[in-house]
Amino acid sequence: MHKILKIVAALLGVLGIVFLVRIISAGDDAIKSGESAGLVDPMAYVAYVILGLVLAFVVFFVVKNLFTNTAGLKNTLIGVGAFVAVLVIAYVVSGGDSRAYKLQDGIASDGQSHMVGAGLVAFYILLAIAAVSMIFSGVKKILSK
Repeated sequence: MHKILKIVAALLGVLGIVFLVRIISAGDDAIKSGESAGLVDPMAYVAYVILGLVLAFVVFFVVKNLFTNTAGLKNTLIGVGAFVAVLVIAYVVSGGDSRAYKLQDGIASDGQSHMVGAGLVAFYILLAIAAVSMIFSGVKKILSK
């Protein structure tokens, strides 16, 4: 499997280099004017394929590791549960804004406003947790010396 991955990575790398050389040889003016869309699109597709492969492998190996390492699975579930608890608390605490906000697609609804507020509150909660844990870790490290 390792040889196959190396071959696929080499082929995608060569394709990327070929498309990059074609784009560079076309020049900036051709790209800006839109004449070279046929040159840029294949490069974007190569990037999409690479992104898809990387995401697929990351998800596969994370799931594989979760099921082979049961202690890690327990810790992961605790972390996911804590994150979901923060999101639920943020949603309950935040309130929707009654003002109407203009968006490109119309006016924001109360539900959209509530979700944005919940996202901000969740961010603030996680920021506070991170700051407290960094301070606690630093103080613990200083006191242990």
